[in-house]
Amino acid sequence: GLEERVAMPVRDGGDRGSGMDLPPVQAVPGQVVDRAQLEGGDRRSIGRSNDVVVEVLAERKLFSDLFAGLSFDDPVVRARAADAVEKISAIHPEYLRPYRVTLVGELARCEQKEVRWHVAQMLPRLRWNARERQEVCDILTGYLCDSSSIVKTFAMQALADLTTQAPEFRPAVLRQLQKLTVRGTPAMRARGRKLLEELSDSTGRPARGAKGRCAG
Repeated sequence: GLEERVAMPVRDGGDRGSGMDLPPVQAVPGQVVDRAQLEGGDRRSIGRSNDVVVEVLAERKLFSDLFAGLSFDDPVVRARAADAVEKISAIHPEYLRPYRVTLVGELARCEQKEVRWHVAQMLPRLRWNARERQEVCDILTGYLCDSSSIVKTFAMQALADLTTQAPEFRPAVLRQLQKLTVRGTPAMRARGRKLLEELSDSTGRPARGAKGRCAG
């Protein structure tokens, strides 16, 4: 279940304190997703984001309120909103469709690592046309140079997942994974070995590491 996937916070020593240079987004009257559920503590904890996931899964119309949290001024709120949005999109990738432009735009450019690694997970869950696939590939390839090893590891997985709908990227992705499997962190090397085995499968089956369904 959801709790099994994400009960433990992800820790990393990367770019703490960086984020999008965006104005604060104020809660609107009658907003049901309570910002307080995403506040408090620090970015190493997911706080009450799992409670928010349960609420939004029960009431789809709350998803827009939650997605707005990705542009809040508080980096803790942004991190937890990203965590919740990613978990929900693993079950309902179609919820991301109205936010395609935002995902490859301002959110992809966000420097906050917690937002980046969740964006990496979500991008392959949408169907993209040829031009958009190249844009997504460029974003994920750029993430491979991030200071956070977690961002880089999720970008590796996302690139492999992307080859399911963009097999033309498979040779380039294989080359990137081969390099990172040699010089990356232990987690990156382990993920790289797994992905290389999957992508090198002579039967041409898509990477088995993809989480969730794809939405057009």
